[in-house]
Amino acid sequence: MGVFTGKILLITGGTGSFGNAVLNRFIETDVGEIRIFSRDEKKQDDMRHEYQANYPDVANKIKFYIGDVRSLESCRGVMRGVDYIFHAAALKQVPSCEFFPMEAVQTNVIGTDNVLTAAIEAGVKCVICLSTDKAAYPINAMGITKAIEEKVAVAKSRHSGDTRICCTRYGNVMCSRGSVIPLWIDQIRAGNPITVTEPSMTRFIMSLEEAVDLVLFAFEHGENGDLLIQKAPACSIQTQAEAVCELFGGDKSQIKVIGIRHGEKMYETLLTNEECAKAIDMGNFYRVPADNRDLNYDKYFKTGDEKRSRLSEFNSSNTKQLTLEETKAKIASLSYIRERLKEGN
Repeated sequence: MGVFTGKILLITGGTGSFGNAVLNRFIETDVGEIRIFSRDEKKQDDMRHEYQANYPDVANKIKFYIGDVRSLESCRGVMRGVDYIFHAAALKQVPSCEFFPMEAVQTNVIGTDNVLTAAIEAGVKCVICLSTDKAAYPINAMGITKAIEEKVAVAKSRHSGDTRICCTRYGNVMCSRGSVIPLWIDQIRAGNPITVTEPSMTRFIMSLEEAVDLVLFAFEHGENGDLLIQKAPACSIQTQAEAVCELFGGDKSQIKVIGIRHGEKMYETLLTNEECAKAIDMGNFYRVPADNRDLNYDKYFKTGDEKRSRLSEFNSSNTKQLTLEETKAKIASLSYIRERLKEGN
């Protein structure tokens, strides 16, 4: 973590699952300070007590700031001295964004613009914005607002001076706040059948640690305006549900299908066909450089770019599909799952 030595890292929405994962990765390194910026004082207080108890020697590195990305002045107030930002603040529950789309706009779009405006003004060195597979070919309010977030980041990067701005896009993070696996575990423990929306639906799956890996990869390798995507395996909802049943003693024959919810797709896309035209395959990651053409479109009637990548759309139906045993092993590797299994014993 040499590049973070003595530096100040700001995490917006830092009391969420991603913020906790970053803290666990960084708290015992030589980072100078980690600022948690969020609007929920209760979550901040819980986090403060947790890290004081578990990391008493280094918990003073964590500084808590109450504020909201929806307020530009609030964002400006937390920026002084910040070197790097991981921008994770978002509304990301698909159904709630469907019912309250303007709330999603306020946080995901205007909030991102505020964070980037304040960061550029303060001379922050690098901002990594977190996006989602739902931003590719978006059909729901959450995905649409995250797609605009990506566009805002690219637009800001064109005039960001010494501030480097990148986006990361990833799929479902297992056991993050609001994800389905904790719900299934609670249903099994209560003696109820677990509920699935549509068994054949496929989703990318990754751990919080892998999400942090992607952000750090973007931090290290991303150029201004880039979109970085981590290749991930997928599985069907049925396979995932059966894996949880086998781990926690649920009855697979009693899985209850409740139907697709508002704004859901049968499969998700991480890299669109259009992005494939310029995407760069970096092994475990894709890098999509920003389109930095100016508004002088007249020249494209005379000259064009015939080069095109041979990559094709990367989605949760054409990526590697995990078997039941592989899915079970991936889920069982999570610290959250190990803790829940101990509860049952």
